[in-house]
Amino acid sequence: MKAIKFSLSLITLFLLFGFSKAILFDAVPDSFPKLEKAKVTPFQKGEQLTYLVHYGLINAGEAKLTVKEQDTLIDGKSVFHMYGEGKTLSVFEWFYTVRDVYETYLDEKTLAPRKFRRRVNEGGYIIDRDYHFVPEKDKVNTLRKGEIKTPKDVQDMLSSFYYLRAFDFTNVKAGQIFKINAFMDYKMFPFYVKYVGKDEVKVGMGKYKCIKFVPVVQEGRVFKNEDDLEIWVTDDAAKVPILVKANLFVGSAKAELVNYKNVKTELPKVEEHKWFDMF
Repeated sequence: MKAIKFSLSLITLFLLFGFSKAILFDAVPDSFPKLEKAKVTPFQKGEQLTYLVHYGLINAGEAKLTVKEQDTLIDGKSVFHMYGEGKTLSVFEWFYTVRDVYETYLDEKTLAPRKFRRRVNEGGYIIDRDYHFVPEKDKVNTLRKGEIKTPKDVQDMLSSFYYLRAFDFTNVKAGQIFKINAFMDYKMFPFYVKYVGKDEVKVGMGKYKCIKFVPVVQEGRVFKNEDDLEIWVTDDAAKVPILVKANLFVGSAKAELVNYKNVKTELPKVEEHKWFDMF
């Protein structure tokens, strides 16, 4: 039961705040290659991504990510308002109930977070977090812990998801590991992502050209091996996550894209020829 609960939370939250559930692995390098931002922002106001979360053969939950269609100013800066929500489906409510909401406000020019809000209810376990980032002064103001210093490239749990999408991976080599400085629960929580390379992946909506990443995790906990948490992202300007898979000590879990709206590009679907097309 504990594994079932954890796997659902892991996959749902993985989509809601990028890769920050990845546990630090002992073999990460001392230095990291620098990623260059793409020339075009990969998302736009009105974008909505919906994922179905599976545990084994069970449809266990749903995660939805939305870029709100509104014009908002924070500290005099225009921002994107991202809203993420995760919940268990009725068939899974017998085991475990998840009702999670994550919000971030990203500076439209720099993609630095300005504000973050987290409201979590997982089986009665409640978490409330409110942060006000001031990137010009390398700090974050929190309601409970006051002012905390941060690195210049700090991201929050949800902004990390969009921040990583905004990079250009054209010249990245397979096996390279990248570091994201995420602020979580009143402290810095750096996490690491390994670029695997180009791939094609099939989900219910079809087959897509993708690039594959592996969040670097620690062996011997929930995962059997270092690369038992995988994500496939469309190989285009939008870099939309298509599929997330986790192999656990007990069973497996995955989340796949089942619906999308107002995505900035036409997702790179692979033409699949039927056998009779050959005649």
